[in-house]
Amino acid sequence: MNKKLNLKVKSSTFAVGAAFCSLLLAPLPAAAQTEFVSIGTGGVTGVYYAAGGAICRLVNKDSKDHGVRCSVESTGGSVFNVNTIKAGELDLGVVQSDVGYNAYHGEGQFKDAGEYKKLRSVFSIHPEPFTAVASKESGVKNFEELKGKRFNVGNPGSGTRASMEQLLERMGTTPQEYFSLASELRPDEHGQALCDGKVDGFFYGVGHPSANIQDPTTTCGAQLVSITGEAVDSLVEEFPYYAKVVIPGGIYQNNPNDVPTYGVLATFVTSEDVPENRVYEVVKAVFNNFEDFKRLHPAFANLQKEDMVKNGLSAPLHPGAERFFKEQGLL
Repeated sequence: MNKKLNLKVKSSTFAVGAAFCSLLLAPLPAAAQTEFVSIGTGGVTGVYYAAGGAICRLVNKDSKDHGVRCSVESTGGSVFNVNTIKAGELDLGVVQSDVGYNAYHGEGQFKDAGEYKKLRSVFSIHPEPFTAVASKESGVKNFEELKGKRFNVGNPGSGTRASMEQLLERMGTTPQEYFSLASELRPDEHGQALCDGKVDGFFYGVGHPSANIQDPTTTCGAQLVSITGEAVDSLVEEFPYYAKVVIPGGIYQNNPNDVPTYGVLATFVTSEDVPENRVYEVVKAVFNNFEDFKRLHPAFANLQKEDMVKNGLSAPLHPGAERFFKEQGLL
């Protein structure tokens, strides 16, 4: 199977009295009957948070017309978002396509919890290459050379951490065995830790360009390193949500060369328990303001509507999303 993701950077007195009484008795305006929808994202420096914020701005722009108000929350990432949606504490969340697949089928990190068949897809967004970054001083050029180094594997509950563990398992090892230190810093902490010399590298699944990667490459000359080899080949071959991808050179300062790796897609998911109208209005806000949405972050610049309704979706579509896509001829 030869899968490859194409990554580019690229709103009279009686009559008066009767009218007044009718106003008092009339139904409350839509604004007083507002429905609220919450979106779980990731770290504040990642694309998930930017995507959630962009969507909420588009939803809230016309909330007086449709009666839905959107709020965005910074969270621990993909696994956290799935579990919190399942608990009914979030309405929607951004999730790596592999994490969504595992949750729906009760595999991987969700093996003990079992299948979550109420999980529903909304749409996919940008490709997310797994990005390994090493300090300039380490001299590391590829993932294999990180063995024995101090490495940040990602915070528990994140899709990044789950993918890191899966890769190492396929290599026949664990974070604790492969690295001299396997730290669990959040995405908004690992760049500073790298520049401060506390770790030699970190691993992060993210759309590009990302401020999270730009900061350490600019501040202390951090280097993106390739993630290739037999373990990657077998993962891409086996799992439909993975594809090989190249991070173009020149996106980040001090990194002029293309960097081969592999990755997933970022997807929006929800629960079948979330009312159809809420999801419908979220999808409508994005797709009816599509060019505005694409301009809200460089990672969205090359999105295509037709791809977003099918690529990377690991669970059935939510009825609200399905209704809108059918109305627009996208299904």
